[in-house]
Amino acid sequence: MDRRSLIRNAGIAGVLATGIAPAVHAQPAIRWRLASSFPKSLDTLYGGAEVFAARVKAMSGGKFEISTHAAGELMPAFGVVDGVQQGTVEVAHTAPYYFFGKSEVFALGCAIPFGLNSRQMTAWMHEGNGKKLMAEFYAKYNIVNFPAGNTGAQMGGWYRKEIKSAADIKGLKFRVGGFAGKVIERMGGVPQNIPGGEIYQALEKGTIDAAEWVGPYDDLKLGFAKVAPFYYYPGWWEGGPELDVFINDKAFNGLSAENKAIVESAAADAHIFVQSRYDARNPAALKQLVGAGTKLRPFSNDVMNAAFKASQELYEDIGSKNADWKKIFADYSSFRTESNLWFRFTEMTFDRFMQAQKLG
Repeated sequence: MDRRSLIRNAGIAGVLATGIAPAVHAQPAIRWRLASSFPKSLDTLYGGAEVFAARVKAMSGGKFEISTHAAGELMPAFGVVDGVQQGTVEVAHTAPYYFFGKSEVFALGCAIPFGLNSRQMTAWMHEGNGKKLMAEFYAKYNIVNFPAGNTGAQMGGWYRKEIKSAADIKGLKFRVGGFAGKVIERMGGVPQNIPGGEIYQALEKGTIDAAEWVGPYDDLKLGFAKVAPFYYYPGWWEGGPELDVFINDKAFNGLSAENKAIVESAAADAHIFVQSRYDARNPAALKQLVGAGTKLRPFSNDVMNAAFKASQELYEDIGSKNADWKKIFADYSSFRTESNLWFRFTEMTFDRFMQAQKLG
């Protein structure tokens, strides 16, 4: 008798009675590799990738595993976009603005000088047009993206000498993340794009005069206070930089609907983890740095105003040459204007009042 006819006519009970069981095709296990742009020593940044991978494994019951690899293990820190685009790895965890050299639009998916703060960035991505617009852009690089972390507003970096005015930026060899270097360059500085694991050595040897990374928690670990005494704030170029998971589009589109949802949910968990850990651990680290002699300084109004002016001129210039930038920045800028109006009456006023109080 034909096996399929037997199954159809006899029903499952009859089939089992004959000892012939229908074939069961188990879903094959999925194994991906993730390349991070960060060293393992930075447990919050690299940790975001680990949280992402752990959540994917847990939600899939162990059927979907992603191995995480620090910068340099599979490819250089700044090689991860090429790795994902070419399918060398399925996924990367990185700061999109590192790749502004490919297109300035990458910076809009992370942070630009005097841009959105962390909450505004998350709102633009999830409730504004940010996710849609950036997804259309990343598709040109065979990338599917999900927000997977935000550091919150960063510090302005470590300097061998005081920065009293905009004139002190001239000639300054400054390690500054990605896109912000374009503004520093317009101010007369000499930007250097150096991976996190290589900054201390460059600062110690005098290859650079100043460096920024993230904030106290990471900066304390990296030891910058040992070789540069002045610590400035705020990091006007990074009011709310977003980290992303970049996934090869063929790999992502090959997933089931369930696994696609797992990936998106895991990225959201990583997003919360990164900023939560920074917000929880930066205060104690800053106290430790200041207690050990770090000289905390605010940027002067002269520096802030000069940087703001240079930023606006830069955005206008880019828009005249890059159609993708012009389109996405227009939406980004409009969202920023509306959001700042709201924050002006709520968040900012509340925060300023609370920070002036003496709390036990």
